[in-house]
Amino acid sequence: MTFKGLMASKSGDTISTDLVELEEQDLMPGDVTITVDYSTVNYKDGMALAGRAPIIQTFPLIPGIDLAGTVEASSYPGIEVGDRVVANGWGLSQTHHGGYAQKARLSGDWLVKIPGPLSTWDAMAVGTAGYTAMLSVLALEHGGIAPDRGDILVTGANGGVGSIAIALLADLGYRVVASTGRLEQANYLRELGAADVIDRRTLSEPGTPVASERWAGAIDSVGSHTLANVLAQTQYRGVVTACGLAQGLDLPATVLPFILRNVTLAGIDSVNAPQSVRLKAWSRLARDLDLNKLARTTKVIGLADVTDVARRLLEGQVQGRTVVDVNA
Repeated sequence: MTFKGLMASKSGDTISTDLVELEEQDLMPGDVTITVDYSTVNYKDGMALAGRAPIIQTFPLIPGIDLAGTVEASSYPGIEVGDRVVANGWGLSQTHHGGYAQKARLSGDWLVKIPGPLSTWDAMAVGTAGYTAMLSVLALEHGGIAPDRGDILVTGANGGVGSIAIALLADLGYRVVASTGRLEQANYLRELGAADVIDRRTLSEPGTPVASERWAGAIDSVGSHTLANVLAQTQYRGVVTACGLAQGLDLPATVLPFILRNVTLAGIDSVNAPQSVRLKAWSRLARDLDLNKLARTTKVIGLADVTDVARRLLEGQVQGRTVVDVNA
């Protein structure tokens, strides 16, 4: 039986995607076959489809860095037919077919069983962006940043990581400051739990190596001058997590915040995180994330709409999360 999928091909420097009919033999090796319900569009997906970074390393390839669905066949110990599973990162959309298709065959090592309170739709409304946000919250906690330490800044607040980070932090009792370039959407951020909203331009230009202390911690998905300024304004023994590069992959900063204020910069890798970390993150998401807030951040599209949404995401025109219904 055939199934639908998006296939990315490359001609010269141009990547194109086509909605195609596929068969079981088109899937790659793996010990678990999944009937996919949903995928999602993350910033990394936008970068991959636009060819802005060498994310897709082999062509043709089904893109999509994550997926959620139900196991239809498995020879992997501990994963049974009927289990609901989620996959984030690993080789998806890099060297292995990803989530933009109605079926997937993956290594069982890449899969996490979806915690009971969450549906497959919820898992992809969270997606890599929300899972990354949770990894960042765990890093703040690991660094000793409790709610009574002070404000937490979230940059790129209107995006997927930012939206879910705000919701998580606010419900955990933190006072959240949201940085955005779309001040007209401040009410959306306040509904998620932001106590204050600031213009990203106050952080995005070159600044001083150290400045007045403003926040106890931060979750940054922007990088470049923004991250440098965030570090310069972080309080003594604060923690800043770095999980994105929307402004750039450079870091025009000095070591002064680390030496004078004992600031910690924690890198967040969602792609190759070990299974124990993934299980903890998904368990905490199931416990701590308000599903009503999650629904407010999320819209649903079909496979045919992925390329356009990915382009608009890179242009800063997409708010919150976008779930891809692969069966629509």
